[in-house]
Amino acid sequence: MQPQIDVRKHQVYGYETLLRKSEPEGWRVPTNFLALSIAEQAQLIEQAVHELGTNLSHQFLAFNLNRAQFEQTDTLDTLLKLKSRIEPVRLAIELTEAPTLAQMQHYSEVLHQHEMKLDLDDVGTGSNTYANIKDFLPYADKIKFAMQNLRMSGIPEKIPSQLDFWAKQAHQHHLTMILEGIEDEQDQALAAKYGVHIHQGYLYSKPVMPTELTENLTF
Repeated sequence: MQPQIDVRKHQVYGYETLLRKSEPEGWRVPTNFLALSIAEQAQLIEQAVHELGTNLSHQFLAFNLNRAQFEQTDTLDTLLKLKSRIEPVRLAIELTEAPTLAQMQHYSEVLHQHEMKLDLDDVGTGSNTYANIKDFLPYADKIKFAMQNLRMSGIPEKIPSQLDFWAKQAHQHHLTMILEGIEDEQDQALAAKYGVHIHQGYLYSKPVMPTELTENLTF
């Protein structure tokens, strides 16, 4: 898990749950997220909630879904059951790949009825380009811009212009924006320049097991 920090309020905004597979070389991102069913992932989320305890009293817990997971027939029902079991934790679903508009509208309606958030992850990269998701923005609650995606693609010089664009989209559509990949004070200053105050990145904490999270984060 990795904390998301509200630097304006100097407190933890939420936590992103990150699925990792234990291998001899260490923890690795799974090559196939469907290898673990949505129900099994929900059980891991529930376990994490139990381990975090009071750390989750007012924070969001973000749960990633790719398009293949999003399209499974049991996903929505599993999420609703999970939400009922972890009350009053605030659950946010982060979409890492663009679904269809009809799917986005349906999920948005149902999740909002059950006081859950629907977020668009990795905006501007992968399948979540502006052309693919511009019609989804009115149905979302948050957008998340990952600076590390551009760094890993060898185009870090595009970060400021892309961040400027997505910060304007967030403002126009009244969306919360999370900036991921905050590694140093220069990244913090860049976020401040574009008015993004929800941060996530190694500057605050690397992804760790729930039991390793501390209430005494420095930010």
